[in-house]
Amino acid sequence: MFNLGWLVERIWDLRAILDILVVTFIIYWLLWVAQGTRALTLIRGIVSLFAFLFLLGWLLQLDSLNWLLRNIWPALLIAIPVIFQPELRRAFEQLGHTGSWLKNPFPNQEESANDHVVDEIVRAASQLSRLRYGALVVIERETGLQDYVGRGVSLDAEVSRQLLINIFFPNSPLHDAAVIIQGDRILAASVVLPLTDNISASSQLGTRHRAAIGVTEESDALAVVVSEESGHMSVAHSGRLIRYLDQDRLRRVLRTLLRIESPESRELTGPGRFTFATLFGANGSSASGKRDPAASRKRTTTRSS
Repeated sequence: MFNLGWLVERIWDLRAILDILVVTFIIYWLLWVAQGTRALTLIRGIVSLFAFLFLLGWLLQLDSLNWLLRNIWPALLIAIPVIFQPELRRAFEQLGHTGSWLKNPFPNQEESANDHVVDEIVRAASQLSRLRYGALVVIERETGLQDYVGRGVSLDAEVSRQLLINIFFPNSPLHDAAVIIQGDRILAASVVLPLTDNISASSQLGTRHRAAIGVTEESDALAVVVSEESGHMSVAHSGRLIRYLDQDRLRRVLRTLLRIESPESRELTGPGRFTFATLFGANGSSASGKRDPAASRKRTTTRSS
């Protein structure tokens, strides 16, 4: 018989409430990390499989199957970190970025330098967009990108729109692949980046955009992309792609993501908050390639190179 009194007594126990809240937070956090990644599909498949097997063993009283399900949990403790290694790595990296949780209310020299870098990148991207020259610029944040820098050509030069335009000029020795920026310095050019494994993104986007999504899936970096075929400018962040940006909107997006105080960023974020829905507006899209209906009526779908 179900003991209602015991349940009420347990619910009103403060330790039990705290226990429930902690477990709920952990589950919510894990699902939030997995959202928009392959992990969510894997989780659905694993849960569906085990639910079916448990139901089958319980209804038909299959002793061997029930024994296997009872003793499989230790193996799962080893298998889960292996299966979900990229997602767990990104989650722990986000936990380690404690400095990004705190917002300095007073602008400093670093923010001024970031503002200058953003302005140079935006001007270069706008001119490359008008000329239909493809480009991929990665902005390093807290997660180091030295593993990728070693794959390219070392530059260690000051960020300037003239240099960026020259790098991505067609048929120049460094125009292929990506440029990595750290602070106000261009660390390397012609850097090969990992491509995203997101199937929906792979079917909609070209190599340059897939590389931008891929590097932001594995780090907290930002990636500015200029399509060689269409000239459209995009920003990749946390595995998502904000597409079809003009010069002003690109500047506002970068300032917001880099936490640079400005009137534009305050309009976007409000009191210290940032959402992709705000940035998407009427002409944004996600990494899956789904576009806003208003944007679809204005532009034809193209394959970005």
